[in-house]
Amino acid sequence: MSGVDTQLVLYVLSGLMILFGLLGTVLPMLPGVPLAFLGMLLAAWVGGFREISVFTVVVLGVLTAASLAVDLLASAWGAKRAGASKTAMLGAGLGGVVGVMLFNLPGLIIGPFIGAMTVELAKGKPLKQAGKIGVATWVGMTVGMVLNIGLAFAMLGIFLFALWF
Repeated sequence: MSGVDTQLVLYVLSGLMILFGLLGTVLPMLPGVPLAFLGMLLAAWVGGFREISVFTVVVLGVLTAASLAVDLLASAWGAKRAGASKTAMLGAGLGGVVGVMLFNLPGLIIGPFIGAMTVELAKGKPLKQAGKIGVATWVGMTVGMVLNIGLAFAMLGIFLFALWF
């Protein structure tokens, strides 16, 4: 392959990584913002950091780190407010993955709630308390998802601005 062909392939790969990263902000099976960041970093590297500078990549990296912190803190916040165990948070994540695989978007919405609630019921908590924990965990995960979507699109905006201007 010639240099132009290799560069084109890498730009296409970068674009796919960004696209799947954006999808990953709502689909728990994909690493979301970190994948989008890697795609942006790849594009910057392929372009020799001319259009997308090292400074821009650092800003995007900081936003990626903020996204990871949001993931951890939002889920933990919702779960801890209701007295959820760490296994309930794991159950919520697993419920989201299984829910999406089996029922698509409705599964994404209800899966974390069912996962957290199921774990707490299995640990012997009463139905009302397990339900409260399920709702709180779901709210925390939803807040995290909304914040991550915002961060992902802010990153995309910064990336495109650097690329075009």
